[in-house]
Amino acid sequence: MKKKSDEQAPDNPTAGQQKRLGPRPLLMHMGIMAGTWMSSRAALPYLKNGSLPWNPDLEAAGKELESALANVNPETFASAIDAAVAARADAFVNGVRAYQAHSAHRTMDEPPVLWCEGTTRVLDYGQGGDGPPLLIVPSLINRAYVLDISEERSMVRFLAGKGFRPYLVDWGAPGDVEREFSLDDYIMGRLNGALDAVRTATGEQPVDLLGYCMGGLLTLALAQRRAGAIRTLALLATPWDFHAASEDVVALYRSLSTQSRLVVDACGELPVDVIQGIFAALDPYRIQRKFAGFAGLDPESAAAREFVTLEDWLNDGVPLVGKVARECLEGWYAENRPAKGEWRIGGKAVEPARIDMPTLLMVPEADYIVPPECARALASVIPNSDCRTIPAGHIGMVAGSKARRVLHEPLACWLSDTMC
Repeated sequence: MKKKSDEQAPDNPTAGQQKRLGPRPLLMHMGIMAGTWMSSRAALPYLKNGSLPWNPDLEAAGKELESALANVNPETFASAIDAAVAARADAFVNGVRAYQAHSAHRTMDEPPVLWCEGTTRVLDYGQGGDGPPLLIVPSLINRAYVLDISEERSMVRFLAGKGFRPYLVDWGAPGDVEREFSLDDYIMGRLNGALDAVRTATGEQPVDLLGYCMGGLLTLALAQRRAGAIRTLALLATPWDFHAASEDVVALYRSLSTQSRLVVDACGELPVDVIQGIFAALDPYRIQRKFAGFAGLDPESAAAREFVTLEDWLNDGVPLVGKVARECLEGWYAENRPAKGEWRIGGKAVEPARIDMPTLLMVPEADYIVPPECARALASVIPNSDCRTIPAGHIGMVAGSKARRVLHEPLACWLSDTMC
């Protein structure tokens, strides 16, 4: 086992201590907003002469709009559009400026490091306690501290307070060694090592295993291979059937996979800004709505400070190494290998049907990153799994204002109940 003192700890900057660059990629967001606003003005001549090419889904509403505007003064309507565009642009820009200048920063103390290898660490939130061990695995592309975002919203500290001994995997940014990694290396190497370290530290007890988002897929593969070492499995917002989403979303997945492959081939990795751009493509106007809303908040309010803290985390991502990016974008999103039974780790297919430990699936109903139907697919293949839909979004489920009520408390109760 490698201790913290055995090698230099990985670079893991605290969000907000550097100049804020977000929302990343800012130029892309600005371009989307500007293009949309300018196209509204440019479309006016076509609306006037009745030749505007409406999307089939909007054609009926468009015809109603044309009829309603038939007797409206064109110059008055054009001025109203200009005013609306200016108001939206001001709200967005003011929101971005207010965010970048805000004084809030995350100030949580980091717990002791139990184990580390390369840039991967296991953080001990139990502080030497003797509660049931719980190994928590986040996504490879986001910083782990979303699960410890603040005193009020920390999932790991809440679970520690309930008597569990949580250990959080902190992947860190890939170093020279990790740049050559595949998913095999992360699962059979790093996660295996993390699990062994936790078991050694806790007297070889069976470990409760929890995965969030992409981390859920990693833990699912680990649970199949290490069933004897694991007591329960909890999967939060974990995708499985990537093609269970709507046809439009699946087509977008395939398009983004093709385009991203070109970036990976050129850079050897999928950079943070490209990853952020992929998420933005799922809802291009979400950023405008978020920051326009933030512009209207009292800067000193708890809501404003919480917004800034979460946004800092969102902009503090890490790149995805080349081999893993190809496995995920092509194998998962484009080809849907997990649901087809074709996703293999260590040469063996990952088969949820072989999971026979108590399993909890938590599916956020307002998730635009992992559509709920993609995550619910696991309920039909994992025997006797407990699948719960919760009123939250992908990030809000673990770190939002409702997270304590809709996720943290039910999760702690489920873990306790499985020990009875």
